Amino acid sequence: MGNIVFVAKETTGNETRVAASVETVKKMRSFGLDVIVETDAGKLSRIPDSEYQAVGARIGPVDAAASADIVLKVRRPTEAEISAYRSGAVVIAIMDPYGNDEPIAGMAKAGLSTFAMELMPRITRAQSMDVLSSQANLAGYQAVIEAAVVYDRAMPMMMTAAGTVPAAKVFVMGAGVAGLQAIATARRLGAAVSATDVRPAAKEQVASLGAKFIAVEDDEFRAAETAGGYAKEMSGEYQAKQAALVAEHIAKQDIVITTALIPGRPAPRLVSRDMLKSMKPGAVAVDLAVERGGNIEGVKPGKVADVDGVRVIGFANMAGRIAASASALYAKNIVTFLETMIDKETKAIMVNLDDELIKATILTHAGAVVHPAFGGASKGDN
Repeated sequence: MGNIVFVAKETTGNETRVAASVETVKKMRSFGLDVIVETDAGKLSRIPDSEYQAVGARIGPVDAAASADIVLKVRRPTEAEISAYRSGAVVIAIMDPYGNDEPIAGMAKAGLSTFAMELMPRITRAQSMDVLSSQANLAGYQAVIEAAVVYDRAMPMMMTAAGTVPAAKVFVMGAGVAGLQAIATARRLGAAVSATDVRPAAKEQVASLGAKFIAVEDDEFRAAETAGGYAKEMSGEYQAKQAALVAEHIAKQDIVITTALIPGRPAPRLVSRDMLKSMKPGAVAVDLAVERGGNIEGVKPGKVADVDGVRVIGFANMAGRIAASASALYAKNIVTFLETMIDKETKAIMVNLDDELIKATILTHAGAVVHPAFGGASKGDN
């Protein structure tokens, strides 16, 4: 029998996703792995245990994790889960390492080799493993759907014998993966869409989706993109100019969707209460950065809150609200990464610390925190 993979049922908060799909269980079996799926792990993603069994997985209790060589999860394991894993096991999940030194140290102490999927480098080789993109894509789509449900008017323009219904005006703040999908989805629903971003490259992408680009386009704006493709923090002066432009624009909008996140930092505040007050009666705002403190002043995590007359949607884990789709993509991201660690000849797990994907994502290994961004020393730096 080959190495054992344990697919855990999520225990944290309102997590509905699962780290393996029927397709990825098949794939792992083809690698020579013995797959155990925890009872009901896929239930909230509409994958019954019988479907996993049909492709060769075993269904087991949580205790089965103790025998696993590889544990696959969506969220970082809890203290109780960590204590159940054997020393030396490989654990792959979305680890949320920023500001969580204690749990990361706990995983190191337990002797686990842990990998943070959200630290996957944005390089061509790793595109199919990029969980931030796969999940943000769905979050951007779902943000528009949630807004459309709360907004008590039609989204598209409708010309009828009884009169004309005007198109909803949707403003998307942040044109990364989530923002671009939100733009595309709002356009499909017939809204009049505009968007803003501090990265110059976003202007063309926004325009290509048929939306209007809103930004202060000065020299600082033209230089504002990091090598990794992320937005970088702008000067106070630029932020003030941009805020004035945005405030004027927001006053005319029906729906605002904010998507701005900077890795490892609290979410930047983009929408103030004063801006919300200026919006039309019945306006809606969606904050996709609520898990990092939120972009919108007054947002309440997990709720639709009335903030100065605007209904502000603060649902955490937006991708998890369409768990069946989100799990399918996340599971594919994980299995593609896992495949890089399986030796083709021996079927053994190989943690090659010189591999750029391993270097970027490994948090703990051999009893220590090894990622340089979280207090460790990279093995390749000696």
